[in-house]
Amino acid sequence: LYQNNDQNTVLNIDNDITRSFADYTKAQVVWFSSKTTVENGCYLKDDHIIYNDYGKETDIINIHDIKIPGMHNVENYMAAICAVYGIVSTDNIVYVARNFGGVAHRAELVRILDGVSYYNDSIASSPTRTALGTLSLYKDRIILIAGGYDKNLDYTDLGILICDKVKILILMGNTAKKIEDAVRKADNYDDSSISIYHAEDMKDAVTIAQKLSVEGDIVSLSPASASFDMYKDFEQRGNHFKELVNAL
Repeated sequence: LYQNNDQNTVLNIDNDITRSFADYTKAQVVWFSSKTTVENGCYLKDDHIIYNDYGKETDIINIHDIKIPGMHNVENYMAAICAVYGIVSTDNIVYVARNFGGVAHRAELVRILDGVSYYNDSIASSPTRTALGTLSLYKDRIILIAGGYDKNLDYTDLGILICDKVKILILMGNTAKKIEDAVRKADNYDDSSISIYHAEDMKDAVTIAQKLSVEGDIVSLSPASASFDMYKDFEQRGNHFKELVNAL
C-alpha cells in the first residue's frame, strides 16, 4: 500500500508482483502483513495489530476486539490503518473496529443475546456464497439457518463443508431437503456431530436456534438459496430475520 502525499493516492501492495512494482514508485511505501513483521506499516504480533514506524511500534488493537469476523477483515483493517495512520487518531480507529457491525446482510452482526451471537448473511443466495462467506469466518462449529428458493444449483460441495463447520443445521424453504440430502450423502457426514432440524418459516427457524443455542454459540442466517419462495428479495429476508432476532 503506498501513500502519495500530492494526490492522496492509495494502492494495495501485498504480493510478489506488486512488491517488485514498489521499487519503482516515488511515493512512500507502507506495508501490511498478517504473516511477517514489517518495518513500515502493520503486522500481527500475538493477535494484536501493530503499527511499526521504522522501529517505533504502536499497539493498535487486539484482533478479537474487531466486531466483524474473519481474518480477511483483519487484513482489511490493517490496510485501512496503513492508509490513515497519522491522519486519523488511534482512538477513532479502535472505536470503528469495535463498533462497525458490517454491511447490511453480509455477515452482519445483529445482536448478542445470552452470550449467543446472531449474524445476518442473507445475501448468500447460492451455495458458493455461503461456503466462501459464513462458513469461512468462524473457527468453531456454528448453528446455520439455510434454505430457500431452488435455482437448481448443486449442493454437493456445500454438504461436505457443512459437515465440517456446522453443529446444528436448521433448514427451511424449497431447498431444505436438497441441502439435507447433500449433507447426509457427504463422505465426512457423522450424525453424532451434526443435528438437522426443519423449520416451517423464518420465525420457527429463529425459535429453534434460540432454544438449542448455548453461551458462546454463533447463529447465522446464510441461506445458500434465493429468497423468492418466501420473500421478494434477500433484503426483505434479512430484515425479517433481524426483526425476529431483535424481538427475542
